[in-house]
This record gives sequence, structure tokens and C-alpha cells, in this order.
Amino acid sequence: MTELPQITQKKLGLVIDLDTCVGCHACVISCKGWNTENYGAPLSDQDAYGAAPSGTFLNRVHSYEVQPDTGPAQLVHFPKSCLHCEDAPCVTVCPTGASYKRKEDGIVLVNETDCIGCGLCAWACPYGARELDQAAGVMKKCTLCVDRIYNDNLPEEDRIPACVRTCPSGARHFGDLGDPDSDVSQLVTARGGVDLMPEQGTKPVNKYLPPRPKDQMPEIDVLAPFLAPIDQEPKGFLGWLDRTLDRL
Repeated sequence: MTELPQITQKKLGLVIDLDTCVGCHACVISCKGWNTENYGAPLSDQDAYGAAPSGTFLNRVHSYEVQPDTGPAQLVHFPKSCLHCEDAPCVTVCPTGASYKRKEDGIVLVNETDCIGCGLCAWACPYGARELDQAAGVMKKCTLCVDRIYNDNLPEEDRIPACVRTCPSGARHFGDLGDPDSDVSQLVTARGGVDLMPEQGTKPVNKYLPPRPKDQMPEIDVLAPFLAPIDQEPKGFLGWLDRTLDRL
């Protein structure tokens, strides 16, 4: 079994704004593309264009209709990937030590050469964030694009996870959540960021910013100004004609 570090120098993770995520799946596609082409073994697909396609994805987006206490129902798009938990059960349950948490930044990774594909980590993860790659026979998970964030050959603006770099609505943020002065930590404080399923006791590093209440405005008929009569009392020739016809 793998032991967790008692303390990590950083807590790198994601902050996801559920208020601004539009469910476009750009993060899913960019994650699939980057990790297939650059990190480890490719993320395989089976029968991709057939009747029963399946494949390995490190990030998925689920959509839910929720009913607030007041106001109409809202559609909330919920991205989900590995949360790089401080007390990661996927690490401690691994029989070969393939799953581990890095002391220097807190990122949870899988050493694919040691993974035997037993699936215990997937069973232990309460978030369903691990997937067995059927072609490679090993477990795959979000790496926070560790091969990007430390890559000095990339421009500085690209040294962030691919999902964050590509998000068109700015719903994904990356940084050190162990530093209370970091941009992501201040964002969590300002918006009341929350843990996913805190009752599990895994202490996830990733945080979610809850949707804000939508503005409630009275219903407005945009055609009303064009349908309302301009003048109730006709004047001029039309007024004389109207009064003459009334006397007939």
C-alpha cells in the first residue's frame, strides 16, 4: 500500500465556477487531446464511430436541472475530474504503489508501469474520477497536466492545465490552494467555494464555486411599444372624418 505524505509544499488544484460554466465540453476535448498526444500512453477509444462507442476521458461534464428555493429551475453544468484529495483513498488502497501523491505539489498521479489494472483505486474513489483504459489495461486520471505546468519550453501563459487554458467562459482556475494569498484561494473565499462531498472526509483540493441566484425581472413584452396606440384621439382630417362618420 502507498503512504500519503504528511504535508505537501503546495496544494495545486482547480477552482471551477459553476455559475459561468456553459457546458460546452471544450475542457473535455482539450484534456483528451493533450493527454492522448503528450502524456503517457494514449487515451484509447473503442468502436468510436460504432453503435456502442466507449473511451477513456480524464474530465467529464454532467448537466443537472436544479430547483432553487426561489425562482425558476436552473441548468447547472458540472465538470468533474480527479480532485487531488489530501487524504486520497485511491492512493492508500493501491497494492503496488502505482498511485501516489507528490510531496512537492500535492498532485496525485499513477505510475503506469507499476499499475496492474486491478481497479481498487476506482472503487475507493468516491467521485468516480478514475477510469480503466481498456487498451492499455491501466488506470488513468487527471494529472493537472503536470507535463505542461513545469514545461519551460512552453510560453508562460500555456503553463497551466489544458482545460483551464481552453475554457471559453473563464470558469476554470488553477493555482496553489495551500497559499491563502493566491488568486484561487482568494476567489474561493470571496465566492464561498465548497468541497465536493465533504462528508467523505477525503479533503479534496479542488473547489467548486456555487451558482449565484439569477436576477428576477418582471416579464416584459418587447412588442408592447409597437402594439400600443400612439394617440387615442385622432386629429386633423382623420379626426373630422371620424366625428362625421359617428353622426351618420
